[in-house]
Amino acid sequence: MGNVGYYNEASKVMNASQDKGDTMFKHVIVWDIICFVVFPLVIWNVGRDIFGDYYAMLISSIPGIIYSIIRFVLIKRVNVFGIFMILNLVIGTLIDVLAGSAIQLLWNNVFYSYSMGFLFLFTLLIKKPLPLYFLLDFSELQGYDRKEIKELCYQRKVYRTFIFITLVFIFQDFLSATIRLWLVIEYGVDAYDKGIIIRNVISWIFTGICAFGYIRVVRLLKEA
Repeated sequence: MGNVGYYNEASKVMNASQDKGDTMFKHVIVWDIICFVVFPLVIWNVGRDIFGDYYAMLISSIPGIIYSIIRFVLIKRVNVFGIFMILNLVIGTLIDVLAGSAIQLLWNNVFYSYSMGFLFLFTLLIKKPLPLYFLLDFSELQGYDRKEIKELCYQRKVYRTFIFITLVFIFQDFLSATIRLWLVIEYGVDAYDKGIIIRNVISWIFTGICAFGYIRVVRLLKEA
């Protein structure tokens, strides 16, 4: 499944800029690799001859779904990030289950990645970038006053950094979707395992870039 792990981008970025005591957060890279790369690739390559391409794809997404639910439970609060997380999980699961075929599942994931890019673009255009609200949620969980932090986030230097972070999210979605579009056209159903690897490589590269942006935001907020 191409979209189950999407919300983890923001989660990984935020964890990179904060000190978490929980083992799950300390070893988030390992858990991501296991649940979104290792298990899906093994299940796909072993299961496609047993269950067929389509059902092998669906089954290979189960570890990521379980992992995503655990991450949602760990947040322990329904906020913007939590709502984004669960909606992404539900929608991503539905478009895969309702695809009906392996090739349509791959196309659905391409379209969904483009739609997520446009969603982030829309929030930027209305001056309510999602990455800003993700930070507000995590700051509130750390005990900070949400309204006070929000006012600081809209200061010129801080807000410009959020623009940068949001543009990174947008570019990541469009790049990932375009590469998977080419893979589907070039390889058909066999693009699935290639897409898993490429998607996660892109994810971690852009996570690092976004983490740099969030670290800068934290520093600016401390100076404010």
